[in-house]
Amino acid sequence: MKRDVMEALAAARPERLDPPADPDAARDRRERDLARAFLAEPDAPGSGSASVGRARGRRPLRWAVLGAVAAGAAAAVGIATAGSPGTPGPPARPGPPGSVDLNRQAVLAAATKAEQAPTGKYWVADTVDGQSYIIRAKTGTYAISAASAETFQWTGAKRGMGEASYGRDLPAHPVTPRDKALWRKAGSPSSFRVWSNDHYYTYKAKTTGWRSEGPEVGADPHGGGGFIGAKRGLSSLDDLRKLPTDPDRLAEMFLSEKAMDPAMGRAPGHRRRLSPEQMAGVKFWRVSAILSGPAPSRVRAGLIRALTAQPGVHAIGNAVDPLGRRGVALATDDRAATVTGEYGAPKAERGTYRSRTVIMFDERTGALLSVQDQLTAPGGPYAEMKPGFVINYSAERAAGWTDTKPKPPAELPF
Repeated sequence: MKRDVMEALAAARPERLDPPADPDAARDRRERDLARAFLAEPDAPGSGSASVGRARGRRPLRWAVLGAVAAGAAAAVGIATAGSPGTPGPPARPGPPGSVDLNRQAVLAAATKAEQAPTGKYWVADTVDGQSYIIRAKTGTYAISAASAETFQWTGAKRGMGEASYGRDLPAHPVTPRDKALWRKAGSPSSFRVWSNDHYYTYKAKTTGWRSEGPEVGADPHGGGGFIGAKRGLSSLDDLRKLPTDPDRLAEMFLSEKAMDPAMGRAPGHRRRLSPEQMAGVKFWRVSAILSGPAPSRVRAGLIRALTAQPGVHAIGNAVDPLGRRGVALATDDRAATVTGEYGAPKAERGTYRSRTVIMFDERTGALLSVQDQLTAPGGPYAEMKPGFVINYSAERAAGWTDTKPKPPAELPF
């Protein structure tokens, strides 16, 4: 008997899920950021201290962007085959000579599990992302997750099996039980006026139905065999299968400075200087983009191992992602960001805070769970929040192969 695709994928994935992602008329600027979705949203050149006039949200890692990764992969394949709400703890520091980093070993064990992931007829990716905003009510300050969206996309393993892409906006809602209690104390408002980018915007506690995109009401019955939205011939599953599995070769292809240039839209020799913290964050988002697509299991495992070995990347042990799932995590060192009044930000939003980027994996399956920017030192718009507060995130509600033709889930992810 065929099971619903979400049920089938959930069986191979972690427990339950929780918060959301992103819509808004502020999509304007964030659509531009989508073109650089692998970027960790580098704050500023130089030391890692940023001066920003507006908070920036994270867009979902759409397959249109993944197609660009695949296209780059296809170009690299020719060379490669020719022979070439929980709070994670502080970043782990190197132990004495001969010691074993158990946190790092846990991530590497997850990579081994990723090698064993099954395949099927259809690749499905259900991505949820969200941005946190602070509500300073007279009855008490609380946080909401808003600018939220869910993206559901699938593609057949071969050309002609079909493909489709859908999206829906998700309701704004309090983040934690404490936030929910303060929201109720404030009268349980159904809309929230917040400072978003360079203007005030109102988010509502309601959802929209699934919207489909692309030909034939969001589905291309003749598609399949590669990434949605990618140029045919440059992003086929055959291209992906030809990628190397060795972590060092994958790091050279995707995570070296030379490989990062085209992904960041810059020409060699015209590099914007990034701090080590920023560059590590860039790599997190780039690897998450690749892992969101149908890369072979051994390639996925190699990428996790390659990322674990990158400079400025620390294993931080067990953590809980924004959808309430437990996993093992890697983190960057933290970096400073300053919100100024240059773009009209009100006084309550201004000031300096510090944050780091965290990527999480399911230790049982090796699957990507989420990437998030996490507060490490309160200040500015997050002055009343505690370390560990998730500023924004992109989470894989479900991703993997299934033999059942997929359809978007009716239930909300939280």
